[in-house]
Amino acid sequence: MRRTGREMGVPELEPEVFDRAIVSVALTSGPEHRLVYYNDAFHDLFGPRPLGVPAGEVFDEPHESPYLDLLDVVYTDKAPRQVITPRTTRGSTPGAPGRRHFVYSLSPVVSRHGPGVLTVAIDTTAHIEAAERAEELSEERHQALQRYEALMSAVSQIVWLMRPDGAITELVGGFEEFTGLPWRSRIDEVWLESVHPHDRAGLLQTFQEAATGPPTMFVCTFRMRTATGAYRRVQSRAVPVVRDGETVEWIGTTSDVEDQWRNRLRERLLARVATVTAAQDVAQAFAATASAVVPELTDACVVFLLPDVGLPPGPGGAATATRIAATARAGLPDLPPLNDQSYQVGPVIQQVIESRRPRLVTFPSGEPPPGIVPDASTAWLRKVRATSLTIVPIVIDAAVVAFAVAAACADSPPPGPADLALLGEILHEVRDPLRQALELQRTRHTALTLQRALLTPTPRVPGAELAAHYQPASKTAEIGGDWYDALLLPDGSVALTIGDIAGHDLEAATSMSQLRSMLRVIAYDQVHPGTPADSLARLDRVADGLGIAPLVTAVHAQLTPGPGGGWHAAWSNAGHPPPLLLPVSGAPRFLQGEGPDLPLCVDPALPRATWHHELRLGDTLLLYTDGLIEVPGTDLTEGMAHLAAHAEEAQSDGVTLAALCARLLAAADSRRDDAAVIGFRPTAQGRVWEGMWA
Repeated sequence: MRRTGREMGVPELEPEVFDRAIVSVALTSGPEHRLVYYNDAFHDLFGPRPLGVPAGEVFDEPHESPYLDLLDVVYTDKAPRQVITPRTTRGSTPGAPGRRHFVYSLSPVVSRHGPGVLTVAIDTTAHIEAAERAEELSEERHQALQRYEALMSAVSQIVWLMRPDGAITELVGGFEEFTGLPWRSRIDEVWLESVHPHDRAGLLQTFQEAATGPPTMFVCTFRMRTATGAYRRVQSRAVPVVRDGETVEWIGTTSDVEDQWRNRLRERLLARVATVTAAQDVAQAFAATASAVVPELTDACVVFLLPDVGLPPGPGGAATATRIAATARAGLPDLPPLNDQSYQVGPVIQQVIESRRPRLVTFPSGEPPPGIVPDASTAWLRKVRATSLTIVPIVIDAAVVAFAVAAACADSPPPGPADLALLGEILHEVRDPLRQALELQRTRHTALTLQRALLTPTPRVPGAELAAHYQPASKTAEIGGDWYDALLLPDGSVALTIGDIAGHDLEAATSMSQLRSMLRVIAYDQVHPGTPADSLARLDRVADGLGIAPLVTAVHAQLTPGPGGGWHAAWSNAGHPPPLLLPVSGAPRFLQGEGPDLPLCVDPALPRATWHHELRLGDTLLLYTDGLIEVPGTDLTEGMAHLAAHAEEAQSDGVTLAALCARLLAAADSRRDDAAVIGFRPTAQGRVWEGMWA
């Protein structure tokens, strides 16, 4: 079945209407552009051409290749093109009148031959030769020629003439059918009211720019209200008619380009939402989703996250939701800040969640009904004179995990059915990356919960101050395998451990819990006492044999009280950053020994070394993970120098050990990796400090 011009978004005609036209007209059909028609004027200008033959064979002159390329473009994208730079025939075709000048246009059409391209050519030879001879054409012929040159899109739906003061003098085509408005006597006054409120200023500005100074072609795409009340995008193209250096009128065409525009918008939005990836955290993924539909489909979009499926509802059986992402188009006031606070949804949202169907809520400008969104958002909607809310559920694996609320603002009319359908399609397209982002968040939350459960407060140690802090990675990263441990042994000594397991996921956190527990048992076993190197060696053999982790770095230390309030520190380093010593007097230094041994789970057969140092009253020993010293793009030694400087500054301020650890973690707050630090400081005999973590 042959598709109509309306279905394809192009004019429909039969070429014989141009038989007696004074301009040259030819029609090609299909992707091969077979020549199916030309009129007498075309024959007079270009000579006889064979019908039924592809254009590449009909117009086989070398200089015709741009014309053939333009045929392909117009046939493919269904948009008219015009060439207003004069072209010249070569005068070599038998039966042609010789060397002639012309301009032409190409327009997509549908005829009984199917979809094709209409070529309209204007013979400008007389005009050009007259200009060269400095002779003027007659006023009537000159005006007709300019109008033909301006009307390059030949068969657009609506053709109009307008005086410089904006008065419409001629209007033909389907204007009344399209808008439902009679044009005569009132169109000059009311036609702008049919233009979408958000497009009026841009339309007038574009025309003003075309009319200012030397007049140029005016091209603008905008939304116009149709007879049904819905808006469709149209494109107006016009050129000035200039006589004696003065613009006397504008001649233009207006075409319905809604289908073409919407197809291109759909492709553009789908490409934009394709940037939403599982590498982003949930908030970032939803923020990218909201940004993808603003401002093309809505003025503002807010996404609310629902609790995990299976969690109990809020009071009264209603769900609770948290505003997780929000964006608005330029020119609107700032949206209320995200505050991670939940609110109990009202019956409208509850119905959307239960039915899993979108819903459009319309209301008078600036009078949104209460209870649909939080009070702060409702106040913002009043401020921006919102007229409608579109609530779209975001369904993943048959469950509503979130919903988006799109707002039409600044007295904008509510979205039409096509906008609602496209908005739902775009939000549906991001379900896979959103699913992955949600799964990663759940995994991260589980790992963090496990990690925090294991990182218990440090024990009370008579004669020493002991503190530890842990900070998870930023939201854009996954949870890691950093851990610390402090264990008071039966003989009064203290075992300290800091470690980092390769990987940043739940598996790493699980491996960390296993290694921490095994090292605790090994260190606490006083029946078979050993040095820190012995303890790490035993742990290495077990971890490697059981395949617990691929790679582990750690510092394991044993601190034994000595005479005079001092403590003896013995430690072994398995590929970890060296301990940092802050002497009670003197500059900070790292306890390097002769360098660290290999990490665990590399080669358990290799020997490990134990190093020793005497801690005086007031000395501070810090064990830390590389999250405290790693800065992308810099050397580790630079990060170690920064750590030592921060630690020395905090120490000089006389802060407690817990405050010192907190300050070191705060200095690394912007880094992506997780970080842990544990500190030990000998104090006066019997003084006790409570450890903590955060």
